[in-house]
Amino acid sequence: MITPTPYGLMGGEKAIQNLVDRFYFYMDTLPEAQGIRVIHQTNLDSAKLKLFKYLSGWLGGPNLYIEEYGHPMLRARHLPFSIGEAERDQWMLCMNKALKEMTMDPQLKTNIQNALQQLATHMINQDPVNKDAN
Repeated sequence: MITPTPYGLMGGEKAIQNLVDRFYFYMDTLPEAQGIRVIHQTNLDSAKLKLFKYLSGWLGGPNLYIEEYGHPMLRARHLPFSIGEAERDQWMLCMNKALKEMTMDPQLKTNIQNALQQLATHMINQDPVNKDAN
């Protein structure tokens, strides 16, 4: 018996592409996401393709990212960018809005959101700003 994967349960390639497109739509248009938008290139096509390939494998579908780029090493690949809690929260805002539009089992959606939250938190490479320091 084949165990269903999140990739398959979400709807496969078309669903993942839709998720990525909606994510970048929100990142590109929400004023609250300005902080993460400015660290991306003007043209988002390359970022969209990489996120699609990464999520495909991460969700249990074809390992497109690994086949083309090798091990993701996400934290290392994101070290050149200043990522703090604000950037993580902006990324999650866009991803959660995109996921909200997806038709899928509510528990699966919650599980994916929780896993992505952990992943996004792992990308943080800046110390939290101490607002009480002054």
